[in-house]
Amino acid sequence: MNDVQINQIPEISKTKQIVQINKGFSSDKKYLICMPDDNKKFFLRTFDLDQFESKNLEYAILKKMQDYEVACPKPIAIGKMKEKGYMVLSYLEGADAEKAILSLSYEDQFAIGFKAGKELRKMHQLTAPEYMASWYSRKVDKHEKYVKAYLLSGVKIKNDEKIMKFINDNIHLMKQRPNKFQHDDFHLGNLIVQNKKFAGVIDFDRYDWGDPYHEFLKIGMFSRGISTQFSIGQIKGYFDNAEPDETFWRLYSLYLAMCVFSSIIWTLNTIPDDMDNALKRIYMFLEDHDYFSQLTPKWYQ
Repeated sequence: MNDVQINQIPEISKTKQIVQINKGFSSDKKYLICMPDDNKKFFLRTFDLDQFESKNLEYAILKKMQDYEVACPKPIAIGKMKEKGYMVLSYLEGADAEKAILSLSYEDQFAIGFKAGKELRKMHQLTAPEYMASWYSRKVDKHEKYVKAYLLSGVKIKNDEKIMKFINDNIHLMKQRPNKFQHDDFHLGNLIVQNKKFAGVIDFDRYDWGDPYHEFLKIGMFSRGISTQFSIGQIKGYFDNAEPDETFWRLYSLYLAMCVFSSIIWTLNTIPDDMDNALKRIYMFLEDHDYFSQLTPKWYQ
């Protein structure tokens, strides 16, 4: 990134240092911006101009998150340069929770999960815009396309007919679910830890609208494989230390079951070389639920 472009962004035009951040699958370019005064830091994303409308909506959501006092980056500026759009956010100090959490005690891992769950609950206060179609209609449509693609993909999951039956027997439960904000990528890799404590959540660019319980499938897919203490803590924190009811576990299991097919197609289309890892994750959560003959996962017992 050259100085001419930086000069087009008033809030960071006098930067002292620019460090590119290479993380994630987004096409956005990401930078840590270090300012000369008081070691102040910002986070800069640049993106193609055809994304400006969707990025503007994301920026508005980050503003709304401030109203709910969610621990996340604060929106500073959004605009257009000559060839790119940009978004400037405050920078969350700390370490990637996915890397940092394993060096912490079980108590600290649980406490970070508990706080993360409470923050997730705050985020789910935001209701979908009125024009947004129902969660049920959008999710069923996506699921049917993924299953059709899976059946043509050449990849075969053990007991896939049993998984599909479980989905078909429970899919009606989505009809009455609320249409709320979803971070849609809420897992350890998008959380920040500082001084052994939860510091905040980042990367809102994959946000969606729908059932808040859908957020928890990332526990089964990712976080549970790193820290079960964090995962239990997130659930406990979300429900304010109460035990989730059967409706939660049935929907959690339903979304994981549907994820079997979407994960395979997403991996084939995006990072096909990672299919072995994707299959390991899928079989991990299938075993956790004994192919959905069990709703509550074994690691939660």
